[in-house]
Amino acid sequence: MTANGYDYDLVVIGSGPAGQKGAMGAAKLRKKVAVVDHRWAVGKSSVGSGTISSKTLREAVLSRLRQQIFSSRTDCKNDPIGMADLTARVETVVKSDSKAIRSQLQRHQVDMVDGVGSFADSHTLQIQTEQGSRQVTAENFLIAVGTRPARSDRIHLDGQRIFDSDRLLSLHQLPRELIIVGAGLIGIEYASLLAALDVKVTLVDQRSVLLGFVDREIVDNLCSQLQQRGVTFRLKEKVVECGIDPKEDRVCAQLESGECIRGESLLYTVGRQGNADRLNLASAGLNVLDGGKLEVNEQFRTSVPNIYAAGDVIGFPVEDLYYGSISMEQGRLASCNMFGFPAVSRPQVFPYAIYGIPEISMVGQTEEALRAKQIPYEVGIARSGESAKGQILGDNQGFLKLLFNPDSLKILGVHIIGENAAEIVHTGQAAISFGGTIEYFRDTVFNYPTLAEAYKAAALDGLRRVGLEL
Repeated sequence: MTANGYDYDLVVIGSGPAGQKGAMGAAKLRKKVAVVDHRWAVGKSSVGSGTISSKTLREAVLSRLRQQIFSSRTDCKNDPIGMADLTARVETVVKSDSKAIRSQLQRHQVDMVDGVGSFADSHTLQIQTEQGSRQVTAENFLIAVGTRPARSDRIHLDGQRIFDSDRLLSLHQLPRELIIVGAGLIGIEYASLLAALDVKVTLVDQRSVLLGFVDREIVDNLCSQLQQRGVTFRLKEKVVECGIDPKEDRVCAQLESGECIRGESLLYTVGRQGNADRLNLASAGLNVLDGGKLEVNEQFRTSVPNIYAAGDVIGFPVEDLYYGSISMEQGRLASCNMFGFPAVSRPQVFPYAIYGIPEISMVGQTEEALRAKQIPYEVGIARSGESAKGQILGDNQGFLKLLFNPDSLKILGVHIIGENAAEIVHTGQAAISFGGTIEYFRDTVFNYPTLAEAYKAAALDGLRRVGLEL
């Protein structure tokens, strides 16, 4: 019992990235905290969903591609990677990560309640467990229940031939041909991974432009590399329904134009649906937005003063981009705010990454955004194929782009495509955060050979363009 008469100072609903950091933040402030989730048992959560699962899958695929640099393609195909291999690796990592999370929370004396929660009122949560139903009270709540794949009434998912991203790793074998409906973050990532495993991928999206928040030169490079791996793009096309043609035993995706695209299987990745609609929020005085999302203010507080929300359930920073790293920070900031330590996020320096093959990462402004705001800028580029480390890794198509003000030389944006882009982007993030200029990269000595050297090469290229000598 807390000093205010509640069972807990904070009950967090959801054990994902936002929930974990929210609970940890409150526990470090010596608050009594519980986290409610139905997936606490190690290995109980689906290996097909979540950031750790998809990124582990990527690394498993990437390791096979790296082997191909040093051996013939024929040799590699004699020992193909299968779905069982991928699932086993993902399951191992998920279990290990789950154990680590439990250990962290236990060290900070956070109670872990295994069950499904729903609100009875703004201070009471009804929890359905395997042993029955119970209630807990809390002075504050943090809703961090995340999202699930969006569904369409006209697209029947059977989980075997027509499925969403949560079911991908439940398949018994990789399809030889795959239609992917939806070319957002998830669709692009899985298209690139599966194409790298020699799956023939057709990517369908009703938009005319892919990844609108990403630098256009980066997107063009990505599409070129995917096309080299055999990915077919069908843009400005809307799938209105799909099913299995019994005559051919193939999936048919019916387009709004009247055409039918056929393949062995279909992956449906059109958006995400927030899980807030499952919490009986009306009893707590809250309304759910379209898509199962919640509205919060800059402190991550909902319209009910003692209820906060963070992570994917409050919506994505840009387009359909969802991020564990940003969710973690939101969870931490929510705990700070609810217990008297005001804090706000700094989205202008959030790094973003697309964990496909190739990898993409960015921070700061894009060329398109700068032009729209009529902000003058100049560009400096370093190409992976011209660096020793790029050649060592077999990355001959990637590049790093610096955007900077031609007068002040302040760095405005960093955009990278290629090996370890999500790792090296943080060097640029730090420079932007502290108001650094492109001269910093010119004057810095980087280890050799490294991918980070690209910053110096790009800086020299940029300075040359504005007529500045070494």
